[in-house]
Order: sequence, then C-alpha cells, then structure tokens
Amino acid sequence: MLTILGFAMIATFLVLIMMKKMSPIAALVLIPALFCVFVGKGAKLGDYVIEGVGQLAPTAAMLMFAIVYFGVMIDVGLFDPIVRGILKFCKADPLRIVVGTAVLAAIVSLDGDGSTTFMITVSAMYPLYKRLKMSLVVMTGVAATANGVMNTLPWGGPTARAATALKLDAGDIFVPMIPALGVGLLFVFALSYVLGRRERKRLGVLSLAEVLEEEKKQETEKTETETVTETVLVGAGAGAGASGGSGDAKGRTTKATGGGSGADASDDAADDDDDVRLQGLDPNRPTLRPKLYWFNALLTVALLTAMIMEWLPIPVLFILGAALALTVNFPHMPDQKARLGAHAENVLNVSGMVFAAAVFTGVLQGTGMVDSMAKWLVDSIPEGMGPHMAIVTGFLSLPLTYFMSNDGFYFGVLPVLAEAGAAHGVSPLEIARASLVGQPLHMSSPLVPAVYVLVGMAKVEFGDHTKFVVKWAALTSLVVLGAGILFGII
Repeated sequence: MLTILGFAMIATFLVLIMMKKMSPIAALVLIPALFCVFVGKGAKLGDYVIEGVGQLAPTAAMLMFAIVYFGVMIDVGLFDPIVRGILKFCKADPLRIVVGTAVLAAIVSLDGDGSTTFMITVSAMYPLYKRLKMSLVVMTGVAATANGVMNTLPWGGPTARAATALKLDAGDIFVPMIPALGVGLLFVFALSYVLGRRERKRLGVLSLAEVLEEEKKQETEKTETETVTETVLVGAGAGAGASGGSGDAKGRTTKATGGGSGADASDDAADDDDDVRLQGLDPNRPTLRPKLYWFNALLTVALLTAMIMEWLPIPVLFILGAALALTVNFPHMPDQKARLGAHAENVLNVSGMVFAAAVFTGVLQGTGMVDSMAKWLVDSIPEGMGPHMAIVTGFLSLPLTYFMSNDGFYFGVLPVLAEAGAAHGVSPLEIARASLVGQPLHMSSPLVPAVYVLVGMAKVEFGDHTKFVVKWAALTSLVVLGAGILFGII
C-alpha cells in the first residue's frame, strides 16, 4: 500500500505542475500533506516536516547567500568578460548560443556545485536568449543536462556517496568511467547543436545591433498603441483593450498592453524586471566596479577553491563571501540595501522552493514510502538478471535518482543492489559505476534544490522545464550507460 501511495503522490505532483494546475511551492506542500493523511500518519506530519526542514536548512542557507554573492559579482562586472567572449563567439547566432550554453555549463560545473553553475550560466546567457527571443527552456534544459554529466566528478557528490556507501575508493569508481562520461558530454554538445539549429531555423540569424533596433521599433509601436488606447478609453468610458501589431516574417510578435487588466499589469512588471536584468549588456551601468575587478576575481577563485578542498562547510563559505563582497564593493549602507533588494526575489523564490521541498521529502521518507518503493523495485528484478546486475543498476538509477534524493538512493538502495550483485559475482565497483549514469536526469528532479535556482533565474515554469528536459536527460543517461557497456566499464 505504501508503494502505491508513494508512486501516486509523485505522479500527482508531476501531473499538476506540468499541467500548471498548481504552483510548485503549493504542490510540494499540499500534496504530501494530503497523502500523509491518506497513509494514516497525519498526526506525525509536523515531525516529518521539521525533520525535512532540518535536513535542507543548510542547503537553503547556501543558496540564499550564493545568490547574493554571485548577484553582486554580476552587478560589479566580474563576468562581463565571459559575456563579451560569448557574444564574440555567438554573434547573435542561436545555434552558437545554445552550444555556448552547453560549453559554459560544463566548464563551470568543474566546481562541483550545481547551484553555482546555474547562477553563472543563466546570468551570462539570459540576456542573449531574451534579446533574441530564443526559447528559455532550451537554455535550462541544456544547462541542466550538461551539469548532470559533470555532476559525477568525485567532489560533485554522487561518486563520493557511492564510494562511502560501498566502502570503495572514489578514484576507482570515477576514473574508469571517464570515457563513458566523455561520450555523454559529447552527446550533450551534439544535442545542443541540434536544438540550436532548430532555434536558428525558427528565428534566423541577426546581429545584436539589428535586435536592439527592432526592440526600439517595437517600443515605439507599443507607446503609440497605448496612446490610442488611452484616447479610446477616455472617449468611450469603457475598459477596452488594444492589440499590438504583428511581428516579422520569423513569427515574432509585438505585445501591446490593454486597459485595466491585472494580467497586463503583471506583464508590465515582468517586462520592467527583464529590462533591469538585461542591463547586464550595459557597459556603463552604475554598479560596475572596474577598480575592484581583480579583488573580486581572486575572492571568487578563493571561494571555489575552498569549496573543492572542503576547508569550511559550503553554507559558511557563501555567508562569509557574500558579506565580504557586499562590504568591499558597496561600503555605503544604502547601496548594500539596494543590492540586497535587487536580488531579493530570486532569494525568496529559491529558498521558498527548498523549504517546500523539505515537506515533500520529509513525508516521503518519514512515512516509509520511499523505502517501500525501493524495496518493491529491487524485489521486482527477475532472478535471471542477477549476473547483469550492473546493467540493471544503471537502468534503475534513472527513475530512482529522479524520484529520490541522492542520499536516499546511494545510502538506502545501492547497498541492496550491490549485495544482490555480489551473490552473482558482480563486482561492487561495477555496481557503483553504473549507479552514476542517472545523474543527467537527476539534476532536473523536483527534489534537487539547484533546479529551482535554474528555473527561477531563467523565469521558466518548472513544469515547462520538466516536459522539455526529461526525454533529453534520460536519453543522455542511456548514452552514458551504453558507452559504459561498450567500453567494458559496466
């Protein structure tokens, strides 16, 4: 019964957010609370939630201060050279921009932290996607999949967990997997090329100057339309709306605002927010600190080094780094408040998602649903598949790491799979290596806090991201598994 309810809870959550019937935060809180009552443990809901919040509180703190830190670094121009380099390479070509997104995400993923990767990647690429009217789910999908492949680095988390759970050396697990993971990364680059060609076909190739000129033209048309609308409203005394002009042959449209609708007010607010974010292309923005460039660069390198070397817990590092970055770059209190206010929306969205996810994971684990689901899956493996347990583990890693946390999978399920494989002569090393192949899909799981940083900063609905990325991420995982089998690693 717990198994059925567990799968039903996850399915209900995914369906509701993909159909946009509920917001992710509401779904992460209300659905597990409801199923906790169905299980008959409603009286313990408070304990489950508090336990889940306690487990994820350090992650929430890390994300809050990491957003502030990297937000300040973007404000002061630390990543402007990267943006200029990408601009020079991409030349407003959608194909090059999508490939550049994959390359940038893969490079930044070397620090081993998904949240950092997504913040840097989105901050650098968002202005290009927005200016050229490219699909933002392409950006989030490519970035998440590239990071998923690179997340298997020994300091990224999954490899260390597998090594700890099975008492193996992380190097013995990771190093032989490099060829298979390399094939997976090449597949991500090939996928980004295909998706980029699709975007190029849809939008064409323009220079950034042409795009900006088109924006000015559209803004003029929008202003004229609003003026006419206001005249009609005054004359007729009715709340009529006016529609904007049509776009060019590429299928672009000019949006006009109607009179007095709440949706239009929301659109205007979103447009204003986007205008602020797009100032990342403005070399004259007042927050730039060119004289402090090398200080900020060294501070960031020192921070990332301390993360990799584990000199201090990651939340502590970002708390210290954010405080230092704010104090040095903006010594006056009003300026510090302005910078904190500028990034408050992202902080609230992401931290809210993390604490809401704590309810989901707390109920899933506390009621025993996750253990029951894992046991059912393991028991469903036919006896004749025993000698092929490594391959079975590879396939199981896709759904299990998507529906479970990495801790739950590697410390709860992997030892059981390794024990079943050992009974048929399968090495624990092969089981451990196979367990890594599901990471490209795992990085878009609703239980991964970093994905909320990605979709939040990119202003993409989580349901839209999920519908787009799941098929490509699963295919990437299967490519890694196939390469591992082909090379004799798994």
